[in-house]
Amino acid sequence: MKRKNILFIMADQMAAPLLPFYAPSPIKLPNLSRLAAQGVVFDAAYCNSPLCAPSRFTLVSGQLPSKIGAYDNAADFPADVPTYAHYLRRLGYRTALSGKMHFCGPDQLHGYEERLTSDIYPADYGWAVNWDEPDVRPTWYHNMASVLQAGPCVRTNQLDFDEEVVFKAQQYLFDHIREDGDQPFCLTVSMTHPHDPYTIPKPFWDLYDDNDIPLPTTPPQADLDPHSQRLLKVYDLWDKPLPVDKIRDARRAYFGACSYIDSNVGKLLQTLEDAGLADDTIIIFSGDHGDMLGERGLWYKMHWFEMAARVPLLISAPGQFAASRVTAAVSTADLLPTLVELAGGELEANLPLDGRSLVPHLQGQGGHDEVFGEYMAEGTIGPLMMIRRGAYKFIYSEDDPCLLFDVHNDPREQEELSQSPEHRPLFDAFLSEARAKWDMPAIHQQVLASQRRRRLVSQALTQGKLKSWDHQPLVDASQQYMRNHIDLDDLERKARYPQPCQNQ
Repeated sequence: MKRKNILFIMADQMAAPLLPFYAPSPIKLPNLSRLAAQGVVFDAAYCNSPLCAPSRFTLVSGQLPSKIGAYDNAADFPADVPTYAHYLRRLGYRTALSGKMHFCGPDQLHGYEERLTSDIYPADYGWAVNWDEPDVRPTWYHNMASVLQAGPCVRTNQLDFDEEVVFKAQQYLFDHIREDGDQPFCLTVSMTHPHDPYTIPKPFWDLYDDNDIPLPTTPPQADLDPHSQRLLKVYDLWDKPLPVDKIRDARRAYFGACSYIDSNVGKLLQTLEDAGLADDTIIIFSGDHGDMLGERGLWYKMHWFEMAARVPLLISAPGQFAASRVTAAVSTADLLPTLVELAGGELEANLPLDGRSLVPHLQGQGGHDEVFGEYMAEGTIGPLMMIRRGAYKFIYSEDDPCLLFDVHNDPREQEELSQSPEHRPLFDAFLSEARAKWDMPAIHQQVLASQRRRRLVSQALTQGKLKSWDHQPLVDASQQYMRNHIDLDDLERKARYPQPCQNQ
C-alpha cells in the first residue's frame, strides 16, 4: 500500500478557545473550518509547556521538558534526542521544515533532511532565564509595546518571514511531484503568526470591525494568583492600566492575524490540489501554545490557563478517518507516536517517551484522557507543573498555592476550587500524585545548573569572532533556472507540470 505523505502545519501562539471550530467566534477561518469539518478535531488539546522553545522541543520529541532540558527559550536541545523527523526519515520519508522551530544550539536540523528557511528566532543562549536574580527584569523580556502599538501595518518582520515560509513550502511540494520516484514526504510548515506584535495588513484588519471584538474579563490585579502577578511584572504591566482602545486594537489585529494564517493554509491546500497530492496527504494543523490576549488581565502565554495552554489540533486524512470530535485531553507530545504509527513504523521500546499515539482516537475507539505539563521559564521562581485529566486541571507548584479548576463546567476558569470542601479529596489526590511524579528539588537544581552554564557560555561566545548557529539555507542557483550545462529543452520540460508529451 502506498504510504501517505504528511503535511504538518503549525501556527504560533494561536489560542484554541477563540477559534470558530471550537466555540462561537467572530474570527473568520474559512479554510481551517472546512478542514475541521472533514477531519478529526481535538477539543481539548494542550501544549506541554506554554512557551515557544520548550513546547516545540516536546512536540518534536514526545518527551516532557524536564527530561530533555527544555527549560526556557534559550535551552539547548540535545542532538541525540530522537524526533519525529528522525523516526520518519529512518522509515524512508523525506523530511523537511519550512519555518520556525526555535531550535537552540549547534544542531539546527534535528532529523529534518533540510530546512527551507532560516528561523525567525535566535539559536543561541541569550534568552536564558535567571533564577539566581528573580527580581531582575531582563531587557529582552516581553513588554507591552505589542499592545500599545497595535493596529494595521503594511509590512513587518513576521510578514517577511511567513511569506517566505509559505512560498518555500509550495515550491517544495511542486518540486516533489516533478522528481522521479514515489518516496513519501513529511513537510512541516511552521508560521510565526498570530504571535505578537499585534499588527496585520489592512485587508485582514478590515475583515473586522471594532464592534466585532469582545473585550476580555479583567479582575483586579491583587486578586490574581502569585504567578500571574509575577507575569504582570515580567512584561511591565503591573500597576499600569492599558487603554481600552489599545486592548481592542490588539485583539482585532490578532483576529486578523488568525485570518492571515487561514489564508496561508488555503494556499497550501490549493497547492496540494494543483499538484494532485490532496488524496495522498495526511494534513495536521496545530500550534505551540495560545495567548491570554488580555483575559484575566494577562497577555502572551507563560501560564496554564486555557487561553495560554490550549492549542488547535485537527487531523484530516482523506478516506482514512471519519470526521469526528475528540473530547479527551491530549497534547502535542502525542504527535511523535501518532506520526510514527501513521507512517507504518514502530516506536523503539527501549527509548523514553511521554507522548501516546492518537490513532485510537482517530479511529473512534477512544484512548487516553490525560496531559502532563511543565513550565520553568519567564515569571517562575521554581517549576510550575500541570495535570489535566477528566473534567479537571491541577496546577502544581511548591512555591505558590496550587490551583484546581473544573474546566468542563467552568471553561473560563473563574472559580478556583482548591479551598472547596467538596473538592478537597480530589485536590489532595492530585497533590499526592504530582509530588510522586515530580522531584521538584531535583528539577529545580537541574534548571539552575543549566541556566548558569548557559549564561557563562553565552557571555563567552559574544566575545571575539562570532560563529552563528542560526540555520543558513543554501540555494544552488547553478541548478535552479536556465544554465548552459543543462539542455534548455530538458530543463523546461522537467520543470513543467504536468509534463508535455515527448513526441509533441
